[in-house]
Amino acid sequence: MSCCKPDPVALAVGLALAGLAAAPLALAADDGTALTLGEVVVSGAAGGPLEARRVLTSVDILPTARIESQAVSNNWQLFGQLPGVMLTQFGQGTTSGKFSLRAFNGEGEINAVKLLIDGVPSNSNDGNMPYIDVAPRLDIESIEVVRGTNDPRYGLHNIAGNANIATRSGGNYRLGRATLGSFGTAELQAAAGVEQDGLAQNYALSVGRSDGYRDHSTADNAAFSGKWFVTPPGGTSRFGLIARHYTASAEEAGYLTAAQRRADPDQSPAHNATDEDRRLVTQLALQGEAEIGARFFWTGQTYLNNLDDRRFVRFSAGTAQQERIVAETHTGASTTLTWRGGATAIGDIAVMGGLDAEHQDNRSLRYTTLSQVRQAQTRNQQFDFNTVGAFVQAVLKPLRGLTVTPAWRAERIDGSYTNRLNGKTYDINDYGTISQPKLSVAYAFSAAWSVYGNWGRSFQVGVGTASYKVNQSADLSPSINEGWEAGLKFRPLAWLDGRLAVWRQTASNEARRKLNDPANDAENVGQTRRQGIDLQLNAQPAPQLGLWVGTALQRSKILQADAASAGTTGMEIDHVPHLLYNFGADYRPGDALKLSAWVNGQTSYFLERSNGTGKFGGYALANLSAAYRMTPALSVQLQVRNLFDRYYEYVWWDGAQSLHAPGTPRSVSGTLVAQF
Repeated sequence: MSCCKPDPVALAVGLALAGLAAAPLALAADDGTALTLGEVVVSGAAGGPLEARRVLTSVDILPTARIESQAVSNNWQLFGQLPGVMLTQFGQGTTSGKFSLRAFNGEGEINAVKLLIDGVPSNSNDGNMPYIDVAPRLDIESIEVVRGTNDPRYGLHNIAGNANIATRSGGNYRLGRATLGSFGTAELQAAAGVEQDGLAQNYALSVGRSDGYRDHSTADNAAFSGKWFVTPPGGTSRFGLIARHYTASAEEAGYLTAAQRRADPDQSPAHNATDEDRRLVTQLALQGEAEIGARFFWTGQTYLNNLDDRRFVRFSAGTAQQERIVAETHTGASTTLTWRGGATAIGDIAVMGGLDAEHQDNRSLRYTTLSQVRQAQTRNQQFDFNTVGAFVQAVLKPLRGLTVTPAWRAERIDGSYTNRLNGKTYDINDYGTISQPKLSVAYAFSAAWSVYGNWGRSFQVGVGTASYKVNQSADLSPSINEGWEAGLKFRPLAWLDGRLAVWRQTASNEARRKLNDPANDAENVGQTRRQGIDLQLNAQPAPQLGLWVGTALQRSKILQADAASAGTTGMEIDHVPHLLYNFGADYRPGDALKLSAWVNGQTSYFLERSNGTGKFGGYALANLSAAYRMTPALSVQLQVRNLFDRYYEYVWWDGAQSLHAPGTPRSVSGTLVAQF
């Protein structure tokens, strides 16, 4: 970057501090509308900050009870309880899996979900989610998922929506969980909160180990989280520090050919004998929030993310083992200001504006190796990637029952790239100012019936080498995703509610990462369309019985393929099932006992864009759990996943053959939960 260009992080920090110094501060007390698993909301609200649950779109929240009760190995698995969310299980050490939304697959080619942890951006440069396990599960209070293109708060990676993992804040508690399960799985978790004299301290720790359900798949991990927040006298502001660290090491069982999978799905091929990964993740953040007078609410933060990942992987017997090193340091800042105008000549009004910036210092190295001994270097890249974004959003209520939410976001991107193998340096594509207008409208006929619609644009730019003018001299344009949603929220009976929504999202010139490319480049897909219908129902026909259903019918299509792959025009995008579904029941026969049963499933998908290599990946898995409170401070939980021991798998195409990763067989776990 030129010395004359302002540093984007310094700019955002300066604005945040300027807002902090502008006036006396006070803390807003409006908690907004809380949503639980399967519940939906379509509403806008004045008062307090304009939180995601007040954005006019599909918003679902997974509450503490649903998180604590799950015996899972990784946090991404928690998202499988949410309607319309697809899980992709790679089953390869620390590359265990991920979640995705709105008919974007989880392959890592296009990572379309912005991940945040307590509001801190938590994607790697390519949009993947290596930070997702930095929050110990016992510390997670809720998970909030926003789908669609109409949320203006975030830019980069916010293509199909965003997800925020919120952890415990304040309170006085001491919690412990000890879990033993199938395949040598053992996990210890502890969390504590201490709040006194204006100082809130929250700590969490987890340590886990598993032998894995396949050969050569032992994994160890540990995570620590600490939060320290101060509320000055008068309770009108809050400032604090968040520090988290996660470490993991895991063997990789590798992918199986179709013949190997049929012969023995538990095996690990001989060529994967030295495959493994070691990952270190650190996240630090300074955050503050306050009221300024009676009508303004301010938030601000600065943060640092550091990722150090070293992986040895061999995808098939006919390829060489690779050593893959990722070293990324991301520093950023953001600030927002909300004005609560109240009643005006045009109706009730609230306006929120914000600025955010991030600087990425990224290193990507690769070697061909033989049993982890380096043979040749195939990649040595260093690239800076910087973003500055600004947004404004208003919530207008001109008539009783009518809420209109216009919004606009703009993004600028800068950076440089050096190929250290040949010493050449390249400029980033000049994407210009990326404009993203958005609009939402909702009308409530009554407390039981409301309709809504929203429209918006989000964007995709290159990641890795594809962001820079390495293979061309002309600047590339961003891919603009334009989406809309129309829906009906209903509560025809006091014990039954739900939402029916129709949505569509198109991309102007979609590109995807080449996952095994030494150059770390991308290829064009072309103009694409994704669309679907979502249905959610929640019922409580009796005080002790709760029922829920979530389904997503979705389709994807390449409307006009890139010239290099013209034959894929009219084909489906790979790894996109036509149907995702989950349904279940919770039953409480008494105060001490809770029984739950649920099913997760999806239909099969094509493996690549020509749609000519068959369909794989469909499954339907049944699960059971029971929780019994023995004393007010002590309870036990039993969980059975994949109750009927159904075989399922993740499958991909390497250009010549299908490669398979068997899913987890039936597993049983027992957990002891203590509150001190």
